[in-house]
Amino acid sequence: MFAVVDILGQQFKVTENTKYFVPKLKEDVDSNVTFDHVILYENGKDVKIGTPVVDGIKVTAKVLEHTKDDKVIVFKKKRRIGYKKRNGHRQQLTRIEVTKIG
Repeated sequence: MFAVVDILGQQFKVTENTKYFVPKLKEDVDSNVTFDHVILYENGKDVKIGTPVVDGIKVTAKVLEHTKDDKVIVFKKKRRIGYKKRNGHRQQLTRIEVTKIG
């Protein structure tokens, strides 16, 4: 059984009892969050495709932690001019565990 869920503009294929990194959520650690924007649902027998969402299906997850992704280095240079610029960025993420689909 799996579902395709839209979480803050990004689509994730989720299954039960699996952990995922998603964009940072406002919920506190150890709280439950419900996603009702389910685009596709499959339970082994049939597939339900939403237009645009599947009615009556929700995904429940538990917030495990808030963390940051690995650093991405942005380096700009123009040769023979002496222009160099170095920036770094770390995306903020939330780790969730999907507890229930349905």
